[in-house]
Amino acid sequence: MSRFVQDLSKAMSQDGASQFQEVIRQELELSVKKELEKILTTAPSHEFEHTKKDLDGFRKLFHRFLQEKGPSVDWGKIQRPPEDSIQPYEKIKARGLPDNISSVLNKLVVVKLNGGLGTSMGCKGPKSLIGVRNENTFLDLTVQQIEHLNKTYNTDVPLVLMNSFNTDEDTKKILQKYNHCRVKIYTFNQSRYPRINKESLLPVAKDVSYSGENTEAWYPPGHGDIYASFYNSGLLDTLIGEGKEYIFVSNIDNLGATVDLYILNHLMNPPNGKRCEFVMEVTNKTRADVKGGTLTQYEGKLRLVEIAQVPKAHVDEFKSVSKFKIFNTNNLWISLAAVKRLQEQNAIDMEIIVNPKTLDGGLNVIQLETAVGAAIKSFENSLGINVPRSRFLPVKTTSDLLLVMSNLYSLNAGSLTMSEKREFPTVPLVKLGSSFTKVQDYLRRFESIPDMLELDHLTVSGDVTFGKNVSLKGTVIIIANHGDRIDIPPGAVLENKIVSGNLRILDH
Repeated sequence: MSRFVQDLSKAMSQDGASQFQEVIRQELELSVKKELEKILTTAPSHEFEHTKKDLDGFRKLFHRFLQEKGPSVDWGKIQRPPEDSIQPYEKIKARGLPDNISSVLNKLVVVKLNGGLGTSMGCKGPKSLIGVRNENTFLDLTVQQIEHLNKTYNTDVPLVLMNSFNTDEDTKKILQKYNHCRVKIYTFNQSRYPRINKESLLPVAKDVSYSGENTEAWYPPGHGDIYASFYNSGLLDTLIGEGKEYIFVSNIDNLGATVDLYILNHLMNPPNGKRCEFVMEVTNKTRADVKGGTLTQYEGKLRLVEIAQVPKAHVDEFKSVSKFKIFNTNNLWISLAAVKRLQEQNAIDMEIIVNPKTLDGGLNVIQLETAVGAAIKSFENSLGINVPRSRFLPVKTTSDLLLVMSNLYSLNAGSLTMSEKREFPTVPLVKLGSSFTKVQDYLRRFESIPDMLELDHLTVSGDVTFGKNVSLKGTVIIIANHGDRIDIPPGAVLENKIVSGNLRILDH
């Protein structure tokens, strides 16, 4: 058979395969559409419009998911960002502040991403309600920070919480306690999307309820949903109507994400007269941050690249601290007018994150999500600002909680600052074992939080408890083997020590 005929038949069979795939795709979309329509018929009349918007949003995302296959970046096109596209914070700060900083602050809205539960730390309910410092929760500290701003500068900076259906009810109950604070608090809900069966790709949910059998059938689709749900809630228009121009968005569990007046001034009074529509705070990677998303130049625009988008062959290169020196803190400053414009043009483009989960009954599902920072490429004149590490202080685990509860930090008007008594500004590396994973277990194991001012590294594994007034310095490793228990006695000073085996301080 001639080479030409071989090529032709190969092309025809490839074409046939892609046609076949297209038919299957269309069939699947039709099946999903029917399932979603069935679910919508179960919505009570007062929830109908809202549910319809959610399910329409899901359908669009699902359509894109079927169209796009494989990693969403072409590794060959990734370039280092141009020098001026990521500014050092020192340069921004060196400009100082104008006399009219109050009128600049009055154009700002603080938005906290409050959709997450405290389940990874063994807590029920919204993560924002976990006590992190002197009985204060994440939410308490946020309200204190903004109230302090409003009192100091005689301004009216509101707080907006993006809740999820998981956190909305509990959060709203708590908000009553802030009625007398000098902070206006608004909430809106991110969308509620159906999880899909990994095998059939059809929704797991049979109706709109999320109780009983349906408890695990729904999920909030990641913080990239902020643009659509903020717009759909009507709150975006309300705030623009009140003269607000920028939102500062951050995760509620990032205790370093406070309002920075220098960055705000740079946005409102740009040195070249051309305003940025989107600013992403990035900070230098350490070995602990190798999985964080990084800013790159891609097809002439700044683009956030997450590890999930990287082709397998290049993952090690992506993790390299020398090639990609910075990562995204998820502290973002975004123009409200730009969000409105892009939302109305349907022009916000975010990569889909496919998040596989296994439900309690063993069913494998996937949930389709997007990340708020991924939209950077849709905005005009975007900028990265390389901020100090102190603006990234997330509390994801009890190891992080130990750091922020300790004397490494002092608390002032809701903001944590590194103690001046610590000789070097880096945070110690803390690894607490599985006996400390749940907050209640963690709290039970410390009679008081140790002095950690001179600590570099702490690893604790196994059944370990700490007495009152313990001091940890240098590198401390404490390992209780299976079946053993170690009690660190009150007042103990451990400096560059390895403690292992069995150590019980018996009561006399």
